[in-house]
Amino acid sequence: MLNTFQQASHPMLPKMTHDEAARQEFAKSFKGFIQGKLLPGLGPVYASRVSKAFEKANGRPPADRRDIRAGMVRELYFQHYAAANRIAQELLWEATNISVDRELPELIEKARELSASTTAVLDIPASFETPRYVTALDIHCMPGGYATEVTKDDVSTGVLYDRGVYLYAMGYMGPYNDDMGRSVCNYVKRNLKGFQPRRILDMGCTVGHSTLPFKEMFPDAEVWGIDVAAPQVRYAHARAAGLGLEVNFAQMNAEETRFPDGYFDLVVSHILLHETSGKAMPRIFKECERLLAPGGYMIHADLPPFNLMDPFTQFILDNETWYNNEPFWGAMRELDQPALAKAAGFDPAEVRFDTAPMAVMEFAAQAAGGYSEDAATAVAEREFTAGEYAPGGGWEVLIAHKAAASAHQKAA
Repeated sequence: MLNTFQQASHPMLPKMTHDEAARQEFAKSFKGFIQGKLLPGLGPVYASRVSKAFEKANGRPPADRRDIRAGMVRELYFQHYAAANRIAQELLWEATNISVDRELPELIEKARELSASTTAVLDIPASFETPRYVTALDIHCMPGGYATEVTKDDVSTGVLYDRGVYLYAMGYMGPYNDDMGRSVCNYVKRNLKGFQPRRILDMGCTVGHSTLPFKEMFPDAEVWGIDVAAPQVRYAHARAAGLGLEVNFAQMNAEETRFPDGYFDLVVSHILLHETSGKAMPRIFKECERLLAPGGYMIHADLPPFNLMDPFTQFILDNETWYNNEPFWGAMRELDQPALAKAAGFDPAEVRFDTAPMAVMEFAAQAAGGYSEDAATAVAEREFTAGEYAPGGGWEVLIAHKAAASAHQKAA
């Protein structure tokens, strides 16, 4: 799909100069060139040279992404692709940071004003221990990572993330970077008929870009976004106020929140799980089960697990692990997530993977007169293609349902 979107302005985004905007647009276009022009050349290189050389040397064809990687890393074409991809990632942050640094004092003051203008809660504890899997490295190569604070009431990493994610996604997250939230909201509307959650929690919300669609779809619901990074939730709170939505934000760890048992009807996340760890993920699922009221749903949106794609596509996706500071990216996709959800206490008969079609793709098809409910449903039968932003035009969602209370429990 030809991307025709530009990021929508809101009070918490810096006002870029002409040169800053040009540099950032170049970074976005460079990523598009790499994905659209360089990446497709990897398939022929693998098929014509690497797979044959591997089989000759080992007496068998490559069996998995690790075998493929062992051969591909020796290829000059792959080295060129990987280097260009890493340079593009660093470039988009550098280009964005110029705007953030120039306007940071004004943005901090704007955040204070906007947060004071809303009745929504902002809860940042005086002391909080951010998990090491977040602080140990600059995830996505983002300078300072998610949680770094350089001054009082800092929002710099929130601003950087908001603009940087738009560039990273090449516009495919939509004008408000909220495609994942909108996609999950659309999924809930289509597939959980009549479900009207009173309280909704978005775990690992960063700047709240995927949180706000839930408030728009369920305006009477109490909506919370939580994240381990104070600058992110501070920015998210101001951003929501600037966009006219009353959404609560708090610095909390999804492994152990401060909410009471059964407080929420819907707990969601959007690309949270691969930013955690093998030890944290089971704890997060157990916390979701504790937080949900009987009859509630847990929905985690991410990219597909590896068992739903061929080894070459796995290899392409796993480059995020090797070159973009995503240490849990590949390992997370090998875990049996449904088994973890069942072990956490969810109804075994109602734990599954499904597909939420990308809202931005549906919007574009609708604008062109080609959208239909049947077309949206057909996305679930797609094939994954190496290098797609969201493989097959949809987000993979892990859904788990907490059993409704029995008549005896209701009476009690």
